[in-house]
Amino acid sequence: MAATEGIALELGSLRLRADRPFFIAEAGVNHEGRLDEAIRMVDEAAEAGADAIKFQSYKAESLAARRSPSYWDLASEPTRSQFELFKKYDGLGPDAYTCLSAHARDRGIVFLSTAFDLEFADALDPLMPAYKIASADLTNDILLRHCARKGKPMILSTGASSLSEIFRAVELIRQEGNRQISLLHCVLSYPCQPKDANLRVISTLRRLFPECVIGYSDHVPPLHGGLCLTTAWLQGALILEKHFTLDKSKPGNDHYHAFDAADLTEFRARCAYITDLLGEADKELLACEAGARQNARRSLVARQAIRRGETILANMIVAKRPGTGISPEHLSLVLGSCPNRDVEEDEILTWDVLLTRSAS
Repeated sequence: MAATEGIALELGSLRLRADRPFFIAEAGVNHEGRLDEAIRMVDEAAEAGADAIKFQSYKAESLAARRSPSYWDLASEPTRSQFELFKKYDGLGPDAYTCLSAHARDRGIVFLSTAFDLEFADALDPLMPAYKIASADLTNDILLRHCARKGKPMILSTGASSLSEIFRAVELIRQEGNRQISLLHCVLSYPCQPKDANLRVISTLRRLFPECVIGYSDHVPPLHGGLCLTTAWLQGALILEKHFTLDKSKPGNDHYHAFDAADLTEFRARCAYITDLLGEADKELLACEAGARQNARRSLVARQAIRRGETILANMIVAKRPGTGISPEHLSLVLGSCPNRDVEEDEILTWDVLLTRSAS
């Protein structure tokens, strides 16, 4: 596909493909602290075609100060304190994630969870093939170095960051001997308005970080069948991450800008259709074109009756369909030749009729 031409398709054990995006269903904490809901999310994500499901692992006390202000749309999520919001949903611990990892493996999708502290980074290490770093931790050197030393692929969201901060984070990870890095373009706004998505940044990241796998983490509401994600893929994003929910009508948290299973199923079908549309890069005659090539192209046709041995002049012939006779591209060879039999008006000229040329 042109969208991914020249891009690396390897990121540790994650199986990336050129013909479809690697889709991470970002369950986050939309399970609202209930393990049974999280298990259902694994099931629905797997059935809908996700490659991976990702949760968020944190404890409010280690993530945010008690007076940390909100940064999201209060009309959709009215909680004004980060600490208060995170405290609502931080009930799952290492045992729950062990269960979810095993269940995801049974369902044939990759288990991931964003670690927000060193303790969860260590607890999650045996459960997942890569580390996901949230946009807000792009400058958290302590967490970046700790995870990089594990030697697993690092997937970094880059929301609310400058290019210099992204370069610095990539270099820091490389200093730890880890070069398996994916950068996800992201806009850290909940929800992100379409005018702020700036999907051309994906091409910028591909150009500036050719050794990294580039992707996109989306916070745009799923309008127009996920057109934002489709466009990101066509810009060259190999990994797509989108919040995932069992019920988009639920209030608050990340439900209001998430995909549900129906959205994901529709998106996968759209990607498959686009893959068919893009086809191959080589220009060659297709089997489906053979009939049109023969019948819609033109042949040289007698404008008038031509007698045997008469010299053919330009005013005696015209180009008409079908293309089963002598192609107009050979006009110079036909002019001045003589038919070896009488030719009727409107007869398609063929090489077996033109065996001689005029003595003049």
